[in-house]
Amino acid sequence: MQISRRTMLAVMATAALPACASNPSREVASTEGGPLPPLTPFGTEQNFGDPRAIYAAMFDEGYDIPAVPIEQIDPRYYRQVIDNPTGEPPGTVVIDTSSHFLYLTREGGQAIRYGVGLGREGFEWAGRGVIEWKQKWPRWFPPNEMIDRQPELEQYRARQIPGTNEWEGGMQPGIQNPLGARALYIFQDGKDTLYRLHGSPEWFSIGKSVSSGCVRLINQDIIDLYDRVPDKTPIVVTGGLLPSSAVGIDGQGVI
Repeated sequence: MQISRRTMLAVMATAALPACASNPSREVASTEGGPLPPLTPFGTEQNFGDPRAIYAAMFDEGYDIPAVPIEQIDPRYYRQVIDNPTGEPPGTVVIDTSSHFLYLTREGGQAIRYGVGLGREGFEWAGRGVIEWKQKWPRWFPPNEMIDRQPELEQYRARQIPGTNEWEGGMQPGIQNPLGARALYIFQDGKDTLYRLHGSPEWFSIGKSVSSGCVRLINQDIIDLYDRVPDKTPIVVTGGLLPSSAVGIDGQGVI
Protein backbone atom coordinates (compact mmCIF):
# COMPACT_ATOMS: atom_id res chain seq x y z
CA MET A 1 0.00 0.00 0.00
CA GLN A 2 1.30 3.46 -0.92
CA ILE A 3 0.68 6.79 0.77
CA SER A 4 1.76 10.33 -0.03
CA ARG A 5 4.68 12.05 1.64
CA ARG A 6 2.32 14.52 3.34
CA THR A 7 0.22 11.71 4.76
CA MET A 8 3.35 9.83 5.75
CA LEU A 9 4.63 12.73 7.83
CA ALA A 10 1.26 13.03 9.49
CA VAL A 11 0.82 9.42 10.46
CA MET A 12 4.45 8.94 11.47
CA ALA A 13 3.92 11.70 14.02
CA THR A 14 1.37 9.45 15.71
CA ALA A 15 3.80 6.59 16.27
CA ALA A 16 2.86 6.44 19.91
CA LEU A 17 3.95 3.08 21.24
CA PRO A 18 7.63 3.58 21.92
CA ALA A 19 7.61 7.36 21.61
CA CYS A 20 4.86 9.80 20.81
CA ALA A 21 7.43 12.46 20.12
CA SER A 22 9.98 11.05 17.72
CA ASN A 23 8.87 12.15 14.27
CA PRO A 24 8.47 15.27 12.10
CA SER A 25 5.21 17.19 11.92
CA ARG A 26 3.58 20.23 10.37
CA GLU A 27 3.15 23.77 11.62
CA VAL A 28 -0.24 25.47 11.57
CA ALA A 29 -1.79 28.72 12.65
CA SER A 30 -2.74 28.69 16.33
CA THR A 31 -6.24 29.50 17.53
CA GLU A 32 -5.43 29.49 21.23
CA GLY A 33 -7.20 32.28 23.08
CA GLY A 34 -10.00 32.48 20.52
CA PRO A 35 -13.65 31.50 20.97
CA LEU A 36 -14.33 27.91 21.97
CA PRO A 37 -15.70 25.57 19.30
CA PRO A 38 -19.39 24.60 19.59
CA LEU A 39 -20.20 21.71 21.88
CA THR A 40 -21.63 18.42 20.73
CA PRO A 41 -24.67 17.38 22.84
CA PHE A 42 -24.28 14.75 25.53
CA GLY A 43 -26.16 12.32 23.33
CA THR A 44 -28.63 9.59 24.13
CA GLU A 45 -28.95 7.48 27.23
CA GLN A 46 -26.91 4.78 25.50
CA ASN A 47 -23.79 6.90 26.08
CA PHE A 48 -24.01 6.65 29.87
CA GLY A 49 -25.48 4.46 32.55
CA ASP A 50 -24.94 0.71 32.29
CA PRO A 51 -21.21 0.15 31.63
CA ARG A 52 -22.04 -3.10 29.87
CA ALA A 53 -23.83 -1.04 27.23
CA ILE A 54 -21.09 1.62 27.12
CA TYR A 55 -18.36 -0.94 26.54
CA ALA A 56 -20.30 -3.47 24.49
CA ALA A 57 -18.96 -4.84 21.21
CA MET A 58 -19.42 -2.43 18.32
CA PHE A 59 -18.83 -2.16 14.58
CA ASP A 60 -17.04 1.01 13.52
CA GLU A 61 -15.81 2.11 10.08
CA GLY A 62 -15.61 -1.49 8.92
CA TYR A 63 -13.88 -2.84 12.05
CA ASP A 64 -15.27 -5.07 14.80
CA ILE A 65 -14.38 -3.79 18.27
CA PRO A 66 -14.79 -6.44 20.97
CA ALA A 67 -16.61 -5.85 24.24
CA VAL A 68 -14.49 -4.79 27.19
CA PRO A 69 -14.52 -7.08 30.27
CA ILE A 70 -15.61 -4.26 32.55
CA GLU A 71 -15.46 -6.39 35.70
CA GLN A 72 -11.66 -6.29 35.31
CA ILE A 73 -11.49 -2.47 35.31
CA ASP A 74 -11.83 -0.24 38.38
CA PRO A 75 -15.33 1.32 38.06
CA ARG A 76 -13.97 4.82 38.68
CA TYR A 77 -12.42 4.64 35.21
CA TYR A 78 -15.74 4.00 33.47
CA ARG A 79 -17.03 6.84 31.29
CA GLN A 80 -19.38 8.95 33.42
CA VAL A 81 -20.84 12.42 33.93
CA ILE A 82 -19.67 14.22 37.07
CA ASP A 83 -19.54 17.73 38.50
CA ASN A 84 -16.78 19.67 36.74
CA PRO A 85 -13.73 19.69 39.04
CA THR A 86 -11.39 21.52 36.68
CA GLY A 87 -12.37 25.21 36.81
CA GLU A 88 -12.18 25.25 33.01
CA PRO A 89 -14.94 26.63 30.75
CA PRO A 90 -17.28 24.32 28.82
CA GLY A 91 -15.75 22.65 25.79
CA THR A 92 -12.26 22.12 27.25
CA VAL A 93 -10.38 18.83 27.46
CA VAL A 94 -8.42 18.47 30.70
CA ILE A 95 -6.01 15.62 31.42
CA ASP A 96 -4.92 15.11 35.01
CA THR A 97 -1.93 12.79 34.74
CA SER A 98 -1.77 12.35 38.52
CA SER A 99 -5.17 10.64 38.63
CA HIS A 100 -5.30 9.06 35.14
CA PHE A 101 -8.47 10.96 34.26
CA LEU A 102 -9.46 12.91 31.17
CA TYR A 103 -12.30 15.44 31.51
CA LEU A 104 -14.40 17.04 28.80
CA THR A 105 -16.03 20.03 30.47
CA ARG A 106 -19.65 20.77 29.66
CA GLU A 107 -22.25 23.41 30.34
CA GLY A 108 -24.22 23.32 33.58
CA GLY A 109 -21.13 22.72 35.72
CA GLN A 110 -20.66 19.16 34.49
CA ALA A 111 -17.93 17.16 32.79
CA ILE A 112 -17.59 13.80 31.11
CA ARG A 113 -14.80 11.84 32.76
CA TYR A 114 -12.84 9.07 31.04
CA GLY A 115 -10.14 6.83 32.45
CA VAL A 116 -6.79 6.90 30.65
CA GLY A 117 -3.55 4.95 30.62
CA LEU A 118 -0.21 6.74 30.48
CA GLY A 119 3.27 5.88 29.26
CA ARG A 120 6.43 7.78 30.01
CA GLU A 121 5.74 10.12 27.06
CA GLY A 122 2.37 10.88 28.65
CA PHE A 123 4.17 12.76 31.41
CA GLU A 124 6.62 14.65 29.22
CA TRP A 125 4.39 17.55 28.21
CA ALA A 126 2.10 19.78 30.26
CA GLY A 127 0.42 23.06 29.48
CA ARG A 128 -2.25 24.47 27.19
CA GLY A 129 -2.80 23.68 23.55
CA VAL A 130 -5.47 22.78 21.04
CA ILE A 131 -6.62 19.59 19.39
CA GLU A 132 -5.48 20.69 15.95
CA TRP A 133 -6.74 17.70 13.99
CA LYS A 134 -8.05 14.17 14.37
CA GLN A 135 -7.78 10.88 12.51
CA LYS A 136 -9.92 7.74 12.37
CA TRP A 137 -8.20 4.35 12.43
CA PRO A 138 -4.65 5.65 11.90
CA ARG A 139 -1.83 3.51 10.58
CA TRP A 140 1.10 2.87 12.91
CA PHE A 141 4.70 3.48 11.88
CA PRO A 142 7.07 2.27 14.61
CA PRO A 143 10.19 4.44 14.83
CA ASN A 144 13.36 2.95 13.38
CA GLU A 145 14.94 2.77 16.87
CA MET A 146 12.13 0.50 18.02
CA ILE A 147 12.45 -1.71 14.97
CA ASP A 148 16.19 -2.02 15.62
CA ARG A 149 15.37 -3.27 19.13
CA GLN A 150 12.53 -5.52 17.99
CA PRO A 151 13.41 -7.06 14.60
CA GLU A 152 9.98 -8.69 14.34
CA LEU A 153 8.62 -5.20 13.58
CA GLU A 154 10.75 -4.90 10.43
CA GLN A 155 7.67 -5.58 8.30
CA TYR A 156 6.20 -2.25 9.47
CA ARG A 157 9.22 -0.06 8.65
CA ALA A 158 8.35 2.98 6.54
CA ARG A 159 10.04 3.06 3.13
CA GLN A 160 10.09 5.80 0.54
CA ILE A 161 9.53 4.54 -2.99
CA PRO A 162 12.63 5.58 -5.01
CA GLY A 163 12.08 8.56 -7.28
CA THR A 164 8.70 9.44 -5.76
CA ASN A 165 7.17 11.20 -2.80
CA GLU A 166 5.22 8.06 -1.95
CA TRP A 167 5.77 5.88 1.11
CA GLU A 168 4.89 2.31 1.93
CA GLY A 169 4.94 0.11 5.01
CA GLY A 170 3.49 0.64 8.45
CA MET A 171 0.88 -1.40 10.27
CA GLN A 172 -2.54 -1.25 8.69
CA PRO A 173 -5.44 0.08 10.78
CA GLY A 174 -7.17 -2.57 12.79
CA ILE A 175 -8.13 -3.76 16.21
CA GLN A 176 -4.55 -4.82 17.06
CA ASN A 177 -3.04 -1.54 15.87
CA PRO A 178 -1.41 0.19 18.90
CA LEU A 179 -3.07 3.52 18.02
CA GLY A 180 -6.53 2.04 18.18
CA ALA A 181 -9.64 3.49 16.60
CA ARG A 182 -8.79 7.20 16.77
CA ALA A 183 -5.90 9.64 17.28
CA LEU A 184 -6.09 13.29 18.36
CA TYR A 185 -3.10 15.57 17.71
CA ILE A 186 -2.16 18.32 20.16
CA PHE A 187 -0.56 21.59 19.02
CA GLN A 188 0.69 24.58 21.00
CA ASP A 189 1.43 28.02 19.54
CA GLY A 190 0.94 26.61 16.05
CA LYS A 191 3.45 23.78 16.49
CA ASP A 192 3.01 20.08 17.06
CA THR A 193 3.69 19.09 20.69
CA LEU A 194 4.04 15.45 19.58
CA TYR A 195 1.55 14.73 22.37
CA ARG A 196 -1.28 12.41 21.37
CA LEU A 197 -4.56 11.04 22.64
CA HIS A 198 -5.33 7.70 21.03
CA GLY A 199 -7.29 4.51 21.37
CA SER A 200 -5.80 1.23 22.46
CA PRO A 201 -6.75 -2.44 22.37
CA GLU A 202 -5.07 -2.74 25.79
CA TRP A 203 -8.06 -1.92 27.99
CA PHE A 204 -6.16 -3.37 30.96
CA SER A 205 -3.72 -0.43 30.85
CA ILE A 206 -6.41 2.12 31.77
CA GLY A 207 -5.70 3.74 35.11
CA LYS A 208 -2.08 2.63 34.97
CA SER A 209 1.30 3.92 33.89
CA VAL A 210 2.83 1.57 31.35
CA SER A 211 6.21 1.46 29.67
CA SER A 212 5.48 3.56 26.59
CA GLY A 213 2.94 5.68 24.76
CA CYS A 214 1.20 9.00 25.35
CA VAL A 215 -2.42 9.05 26.55
CA ARG A 216 -4.47 5.97 25.69
CA LEU A 217 -8.21 5.43 26.07
CA ILE A 218 -10.41 2.39 25.64
CA ASN A 219 -11.46 2.28 21.97
CA GLN A 220 -15.13 2.82 22.86
CA ASP A 221 -14.13 5.92 24.85
CA ILE A 222 -11.83 7.46 22.23
CA ILE A 223 -14.62 7.09 19.66
CA ASP A 224 -17.04 8.85 22.02
CA LEU A 225 -14.54 11.64 22.72
CA TYR A 226 -13.65 12.02 19.04
CA ASP A 227 -17.30 12.61 18.17
CA ARG A 228 -17.69 15.27 20.88
CA VAL A 229 -14.63 17.47 20.29
CA PRO A 230 -14.15 19.41 17.05
CA ASP A 231 -10.82 20.62 15.73
CA LYS A 232 -9.46 23.59 17.70
CA THR A 233 -10.83 22.28 21.00
CA PRO A 234 -8.63 23.65 23.81
CA ILE A 235 -6.77 21.13 25.94
CA VAL A 236 -5.03 21.42 29.30
CA VAL A 237 -2.56 18.80 30.54
CA THR A 238 -1.61 19.02 34.20
CA GLY A 239 0.00 16.90 36.87
CA GLY A 240 -2.76 17.77 39.34
CA LEU A 241 -5.96 19.81 39.33
CA LEU A 242 -5.84 23.18 41.05
CA PRO A 243 -8.34 24.11 43.74
CA SER A 244 -10.97 26.49 42.40
CA SER A 245 -9.48 29.36 44.40
CA ALA A 246 -6.28 29.08 42.34
CA VAL A 247 -8.06 29.65 39.04
CA GLY A 248 -7.75 33.25 37.89
CA ILE A 249 -10.63 35.47 36.84
CA ASP A 250 -9.80 34.70 33.22
CA GLY A 251 -10.21 30.98 33.94
CA GLN A 252 -6.64 30.31 32.87
CA GLY A 253 -5.13 29.27 36.18
CA VAL A 254 -1.54 28.12 36.41
CA ILE A 255 -0.07 24.87 35.11
